[in-house]
Amino acid sequence: MKRNFFSVTSVVVAVCAILFSGCCCDCDKPYKIVDNQIVFAEPARAEGQQSMLGFAAEPIPVVRVGFVGLGMRGPGAIKRFVNIEGAEISALCDLLPENVEKTQKLLESLGHARVAEDATYTGEEGWKELCQRDDIDLVYLVTPWELHTPMAVYAMECGKHVAVEVPAAMSVAECWQLVDTSERTRRHCMMLENCIYDHFEFTTLNMAQQGLFGEILHVEGAYIHNLEEFWHEYQGNWRLKYNQQHRGDVYATHGLGPICQLLNIHRGDRMTRLVSMDTKSVCGAALAKESLGVDSFANGDHTCTLIATENGKTISLQHNVCTPRPYNRLYQLSGTKGFANKYPVKGFLFAEAATASGNPDHENLSAHKFVPEDVRDALLEKYRHPIQIELMERAKKVGGHGGMDFIMDSRLIYCLQNGLPLDQDVYDAAEWSCIGELSAASIENGSMPVLVPDFTRGDWNKIDGYRHAMKQ
Repeated sequence: MKRNFFSVTSVVVAVCAILFSGCCCDCDKPYKIVDNQIVFAEPARAEGQQSMLGFAAEPIPVVRVGFVGLGMRGPGAIKRFVNIEGAEISALCDLLPENVEKTQKLLESLGHARVAEDATYTGEEGWKELCQRDDIDLVYLVTPWELHTPMAVYAMECGKHVAVEVPAAMSVAECWQLVDTSERTRRHCMMLENCIYDHFEFTTLNMAQQGLFGEILHVEGAYIHNLEEFWHEYQGNWRLKYNQQHRGDVYATHGLGPICQLLNIHRGDRMTRLVSMDTKSVCGAALAKESLGVDSFANGDHTCTLIATENGKTISLQHNVCTPRPYNRLYQLSGTKGFANKYPVKGFLFAEAATASGNPDHENLSAHKFVPEDVRDALLEKYRHPIQIELMERAKKVGGHGGMDFIMDSRLIYCLQNGLPLDQDVYDAAEWSCIGELSAASIENGSMPVLVPDFTRGDWNKIDGYRHAMKQ
């Protein structure tokens, strides 16, 4: 969740309009309909661009970071980076001068020196001046959604690596902008998807990679979070306005990111098509009428999306930020040898344990149940990933969504310092972010199937499985 930072700049690439000129059923749409399927453009890789799969930049012993956006979440990032060895807070920027000064005082309270005054920026164009500095290696963007791609593209064009809050892009065209700019400039573009570092998700990924669940066939994720008490925190009500104007799963990455790693997406498998549907808007419409004074609300109160993969796996996603429900990211996997679930109850089930009780009783609906809590906790301890073992205690002290934000930032700096591929690449950013527009297109066409663009341009099976890079 982030506060408003700048008035939205219109930056749109007309790839779809060029490729689909004269062949769209609806010429103002960025897709065409072929054989009852919605197809978005997949532009060929331009001459001179190279794939970023497995890309590793030259090592940066001390990573100099410029922060853009110091409202709701920016100060939290500052607190974390003060505690990361090898990271230097080099520049600050926010639309509002008072936010920059608050951050300077925060640094002082943490025992850290203030950033030099000539390395602080404010106003509508201050972020561009920050990106143009020659003493910054990484631009860290904590701004409203619609500014993510324009700012990330500009920073990469200025020769900077980029870490950008979620979602990284708000349209398929913007996803291609990120991919093409990263490939052309050879700069990292990592989306700051923190949920892949959650303790349960991280440990379960390690268990899956060691074969405990067999072949994973179906996964589920969600962002179910009633934002009633938070809407007013977004300056100018930008997040509510976005939902009022746009349909679909506009915030899919928290649920999708961890399960894409389980399925090795673009590392041996890829998402191929999806269908989506939503409920009517009741709570959202009432909120918009009260807060915005409008009678229309584009997004449904609850959105469901089903996704198929090349290797015959399925993904289920949900989005709901309006109705009164407990917080829930689902995080569920079903494999040939076991099952894992985080919300609303953490648990594991394994086929051998479920069938070891003797003759089946068809009336005993609890016969196939989670392993006991002590066994679950023992498994979570035994299969903690080495990265967790190294960072978890510090992460808990520093904080940031239970420590997962600190692990995310620490891994980013570690990989840049050691010249390693990042945990998330630009194709992750594109694949996880494109769900917003793809789901909207499906819903607006009666839940018609939508083909998911291959942002790797055919390279999705060149890497065998997802792994975290570690120095030798």
